[in-house]
This record gives sequence, structure tokens and C-alpha cells, in this order.
Amino acid sequence: MRKALLSSTAFVMAMGMAGTAQAQENTDDTEVNDDDIIIVTATRRAQDVQDIPIAVTAVSPVQLERQGVVNVQEITQVSPSFSTSNAQTSSGSVVLRIRGVGTTSNNVGFESAVGIFIDGAYQSRPGVALSEFVDVERVEVLRGPQGTLFGRNTSAGALNITNKRPDLSEFGGFVNGTYGNRDLFSVQGAVNVPLVQDTVAMRLTGAYRQRDGFVKVIDAAGNRLGETNGADQYLIRGQIGWETDSGIKGRVIADYAQSDAPFGAAVEVLQSPVETAGLFGLVGLGATGGMAVPGTTTNRFDQSAAEASVDNLTSTANFVPSTHSDQWGLTGEIEIPIGDSADLIYIGSYREYSSEESYDSDFSGIDVFNVLPGGGTDIETMTHELRVQGEAFDGALDWLIGGYYSTEDINQQVNFGLGEDYGELIGALFFAPTGGAFGANPLTFLTDSNFFPNSPLNVPGGIDPAGTLNTNLYTQNSKSWSIFTHNTFNITDRFSATIGLRYSDETKDGSFAQGANNNALCPAILGTIAAGNVPAPLINNVFGTGCFAFTAPADLPAAAVFPLPRSFSDTFDDNELIYTGKLSYAFAAPVNIYASFTHGYKSGGFNLDSTGAAGGADPRFLSETVDAYEIGVKAKLIDNAVTLNVAAFREEFQNFQVLEFTGAQFTTFNVPKANSTGLEIETVIRPSDNLTVNGGVTYTKARYPLDCAGTQTAPNVLALCGNSLTNAPEIVAIMGASYEKDLGNYLDFFINGQIRFEDDRRTSTQAFDPSDLTNPVLVPFDIQDSNTKINLRAGIGAQDDSWAIEVFGTNITNQVTRGVTFNTVLRSGSRSAFPQEPRSYGVTLRTKF
Repeated sequence: MRKALLSSTAFVMAMGMAGTAQAQENTDDTEVNDDDIIIVTATRRAQDVQDIPIAVTAVSPVQLERQGVVNVQEITQVSPSFSTSNAQTSSGSVVLRIRGVGTTSNNVGFESAVGIFIDGAYQSRPGVALSEFVDVERVEVLRGPQGTLFGRNTSAGALNITNKRPDLSEFGGFVNGTYGNRDLFSVQGAVNVPLVQDTVAMRLTGAYRQRDGFVKVIDAAGNRLGETNGADQYLIRGQIGWETDSGIKGRVIADYAQSDAPFGAAVEVLQSPVETAGLFGLVGLGATGGMAVPGTTTNRFDQSAAEASVDNLTSTANFVPSTHSDQWGLTGEIEIPIGDSADLIYIGSYREYSSEESYDSDFSGIDVFNVLPGGGTDIETMTHELRVQGEAFDGALDWLIGGYYSTEDINQQVNFGLGEDYGELIGALFFAPTGGAFGANPLTFLTDSNFFPNSPLNVPGGIDPAGTLNTNLYTQNSKSWSIFTHNTFNITDRFSATIGLRYSDETKDGSFAQGANNNALCPAILGTIAAGNVPAPLINNVFGTGCFAFTAPADLPAAAVFPLPRSFSDTFDDNELIYTGKLSYAFAAPVNIYASFTHGYKSGGFNLDSTGAAGGADPRFLSETVDAYEIGVKAKLIDNAVTLNVAAFREEFQNFQVLEFTGAQFTTFNVPKANSTGLEIETVIRPSDNLTVNGGVTYTKARYPLDCAGTQTAPNVLALCGNSLTNAPEIVAIMGASYEKDLGNYLDFFINGQIRFEDDRRTSTQAFDPSDLTNPVLVPFDIQDSNTKINLRAGIGAQDDSWAIEVFGTNITNQVTRGVTFNTVLRSGSRSAFPQEPRSYGVTLRTKF
């Protein structure tokens, strides 16, 4: 009867539920006891995940391995409420989302709505946390705003990543080696060495991963230059851990990581009308203006993921993108007992991160606009968190009081250049409106005093934009401090109430200045416009291309009239009281129910872009706040063979932070209102000792309400109202199963499968063209159609884990999907996209000692 009931329950749950508290596999790397109690630290205390009034997904290292999760971005495979996307740089344009909410930005001035904490230390930007997952003890996905527990406040959620601590008593370690398609080569390993038995130990961890990219890059002539979106990275981490007879324990962690894989090529998914009309050929740029042969990237890489093929992912460029990042950091933690019922805990960290990128920013085979070598981003962070926590009144009160202080210094240099074909590209765009009257290079023609003797500048032959160079310099220095408390009152053995408070104070000094700039074109174009040489209907286009925002000189006198770059140096100050209240009740089943309210916050800052203060605009953007409501139930049923968690939520955001690319520049603004409402269901079912079924579904309505603009009248804000947030599908479901079998003769066998279904989602900021809201026109290639991705892994090995061999496949049906779609740079009507990971497969060998 029990098996029949379990089988029926498994079938019902598996109809669309996604895997969640999957840390329930009893291995050496998980904190699970014989009663399947999953211990997490989401509340800054070691507690059973089923007892805490927080929606949290806990993932073990076994689940990470069996689903091919090698970094933060791939947690999507094991948590349906978590998603991620990436754009032109591997480090600077990563967006993390929980419940459909994230901060869409490749602007270094923005903080992430989803915070990342590694071994208790806050990582200030998602790109800093892209190192390899290796020797991980647990990953926790905390859903909803955080602030009264963790050192840094976040508005959408947090990832809490805990690496395995040194074992004070036993020598041991492991080595994993993987080979797969696209010449994947990966090796991971760790060794644990007790230095003073049961008192001090050292743990060394390392990983290396190399893989060819899945997007091939060709030039204007169709010659293959190489590929991008691969892997070439390594990580080294060392720890010293200790515990004294008096109970004082701690560890010091040092790590270094480096990545050099080319990343960030975009694929054209919609050709420009100029391209299809043959106007590029009339100005000498060939039939397609340097793009791939018509149809190469559009016939199959369309809105239907089922028809996409990795063989068609071809990007055009002058050169293969070059990326390099490296970082090193120190983290220290110490826990000191205070009497019998309290502890003092300190976590401090220091990190230096640097990245360098150069790439063809117009994403075409002609030489138009490039981000040149020599620039880069440096981020230096320091954090200190001190907590005192314990119990009082015979366990009736769990209390916590803490303080937090952090600094962050950002220095960024970006080198821009206009290429040999910039003027001709503008000529193709202007050819039809002017009937070719401006010639193949209109900007040179319009600044030629031979044709316009009334021009204020005497420039016979005009100014060719080719060779225009510009260096933009950005800085931001931040200081944050806060005091916080989080207390749970156990009113009865079953009923408890939690109150948390946090006062946070933020100060940021931001600046933009221009380094070297040889742009003579922009002043000449402004003079030509002032002299009346440009027809009125073309003034905006002539200004926008002649004074291209990324290369225009800063602080020209005309900046009072035109939206030209302006240098700035200013201060941002803000503070906020963050608070939460939770009620929970435990039934005997065990079934726990809870209800909570949280007021969350994410700091504002500076638009670190050359146009941040253009036209006299304030380069600062406002802080983002959220009021979040949640009710939930956590249950273990049928003799603990079924774990079922359900959470319903509503999150109301105010001053939601948005950055969008228009095709010529980045714009930053706050949307007064955005909401996320939904339901999450997660389950783990064990029909037998050999079989585990996991499932779950997240239904989310993450949208800008119809009245999202409030009193604002800006078209780019109005165009958002009534539409869903970017990359926020309504339904995401994960269903999986793992079967393990003792084969005798000291052998074990397992097979694991996971299916992830994702509903339609928008892939760009705007759903409609904001230039004409009286006649709304859908932005083409905005919607990524629903898709299903399947992962499989099977293995056999010794029961003592001395060896194992596994074969695996991720996304085995090769569903190629788009993460971000955007207006191709300086190419009217063209749309390009950044594709996501296609099929992977290979074999892994493991050994433990």
C-alpha cells in the first residue's frame, strides 16, 4: 500500500515540479543525518532547512556534479526560481535573477539584485563569483529580499555558497578528470592534511577547465577567425582551519583565479532593412555590410528554440574578442564561544579583481566601432562583519546582533575607436533618405568646406571619422555600514515569531572624466548643423552619428544644447531601515507553515557611462526598495518519504533600476513600480531506497504594472508598463530522478536524469519601440519561445569511492536559446542576440583517497 501511494504521489508531483532541497543525498559532502535532515546556514545558524521560515533551495555537491553545474550561471539547472543571462563580456554583463527579478546591466555602477556570499563574504559583482565550483559543501538559493541576516542587503535574493572546510582529523582528497566535446578538458582536485591532529588542518583545492567556443567568428569575406564562448580558466584555493580545546574555531582562506577564454560574440537574428535593400553595396561595403551570408544566422536561429542548431551560430567581426580576468582574495572567520549560550563571530574579506576586454562592438565584419585593448576594470573590496548570537530564556529566544562595514573602489578605463568603415556605414543608413546626395561618407561630406564655404571650420576635403580614438575613465568609491538584529521568539514549542531590523547607510563618490581624445569630427559636425547645412529632418541623425556618444569629446560648449558627454564628480548618500517579520507554526506531521513580510533595499549609485550627465542629467540613479509578502508550508509526509514545500509570494518594487541599450548609447533610469507575484512548489520523493524523484515548478508573474510610470513621461519608461520583466518566464519546471544500485562485488551504479522546461520569455528591455507609443510596434525577436532541456548522467564505481567512471550529456537535444537580444550597434532595424550554451557531453573519471 505504501509503495502504491508513493508511486501515485510521484506521478502527480512529477507532472511539472522542479528539483529543490536536493541536498538530501547522504554523502560525505553533505550535512545530512540518518533522518534526512538537511542542515543549512541560511539563517546564520545551522538549522534543518524544513524548520526555517524562508523559501530556500539547498543543493549538494552531488547534485551539482550530476547536473553539470560548474559555476554560478548554471544553478538554473537545479533551481527553477533562479535564472541568469550574459552579454558581451564574461565578467561584466552577468545578470542573476530570482523570481524573475534582477538588475539588467553591464554598467559597473550597478549592484546586483541577487547577492552572492561565498564562505560568508559578500562578492560585490556577479562577475567576481564566476570561478569554478569545486570542493563545494553546499549552495543555498535564498528567495526574496535579504538584509537582516546577511552582511549586505539585496532586493531579490541571495546565493549562499559554502566551500568544504578543512577536516581536522583525517587525511584525504579527490581528483576528477573530464573530457568532452568541443575539446573539453577539465581537472579538479583537493587534498586535506591535518597539521596538528584534531586541532589544525590545511586544505588545498584546484581546478582547471578548457573548452573550445560554440560560436564561430568570421570576417567580412567569410574567413574563419576563431571561436568564442568557450572556457580557459583555473582556480587555486588554500585554507587553514583550526579548533581549540576551549571551542574557538576558525579558518583563513586564500584564493586566486584566472580566465582567458574569448567571450561575447553576438549573432545577428534579424537583418537590417538597409542590408536587405542592397544599400551597403552602393557605398562599397558589400551586399550585406559585413554580416554573415544572408540566412546563415537567421534561417534556423529564430524564435523557435526547437529549430535552432549550434552549427548555425556564426558571428561576424574584425577580430576575435579578447578577454582576461584575474582575482585574488583573503577571507577569515573566527567563532568564539561566550559562556554556554552565545558566540561571537567575525568574518572579514579582502579582494582585488581585474578584467580586460577588447571586442568588435558593432558585431559585424566591417571595421566600424571597437572596444580597444589597453582598458579594463579594477575592483577592490573589503568587508567586515561582526555578530554576537545565542539563546536566552532556556531557548525561548534565539537572538542575533551584528554590524557590517565595507568599502569598494572601482576604477574603469574603456578605450573606444571608430574604424575605417564607420563613415561608409553611416552613408548606407543615410543613402535612401538623401537619395545619395551626401555620398558614400556623409560625415566627411558635411564637414568639407569645399562644399560648404559657410562652414565655421576651414576643412577642405572634410573630416573622415576613421581613426577617431577616445578614452573614458570612471571611478566609484563606496562605503557602506549597517547595524542589524534578527531574533526569533519561541512563544510555544510550536509557535514562533521572528523580528529583524537593519539600518543601512551608503555613501558613494562617482566620477567620469575623459582621457585622450582626438575627435575633431564632432565639433565640425556641430558647426555644420549651426550653419544650417543639414536639413532639419536629418539633424538628430547627423548629430547622433557625427557625435557618437562613446567617442564624442566631453564638455563641449554645445553640451548645453545637445546631449553630449559631460564629465562629473559627485556624491551619492542614502540610508534605509530594512525590516522583516515572520510567524511560523509547526504541526506534528511534521508540517511547518509560515507567513512573512520583508521591506528590502538595494543601493542606488552612479551611471558610470559617458552619457551619464549628458544634457545636464543627474548621473545618479535612485535606490531600489521592495515590500515582499510570503506564505509557505514545508512538510515531510508518509514516514518522511515525501518532502513537499510550497511558497506563495508577492514582491512590490519601488524605483526599480533599469539600464537599456538603444543601439547608440546606454540609458539608465528608475521605473516607479514593478511587481513579482507567484507560486513555488518543490518536492523530493523516495519510492524506495534506490530511487529518488525530485520535482518542482515556479509560476511567476514578474511585470511592470499598467501604472508603472507614475508621474514620469519618458517614452522608454512608458513603453515598459504592462509588460513582463526581461528574461522572466511565467512557468519554469524541473523534473528529475536518480536511481542507485548496489551491484555487488564492491560496485555501485547510478543513473540520473533531469528535465527543465521554460516558458516563453522576453529577452530585451523593451517589448515595444518607444519612439512611437501611439502606434505600438512589437520589437522583433523579443520573445524566446518555450523550450525543454534534458540532462543525463550515469556512472559505475567502487563502493568505497576509490574510483568511478561516468558519462554525461547536458542539453542533449541541443536546444539553442537566446539570453539577451538587442538592437545591433549603429545598424538601423537589425537585431542581434547572445546565445546560450548548446549540447555538451563527455566522460568523467573520479578517485578519492
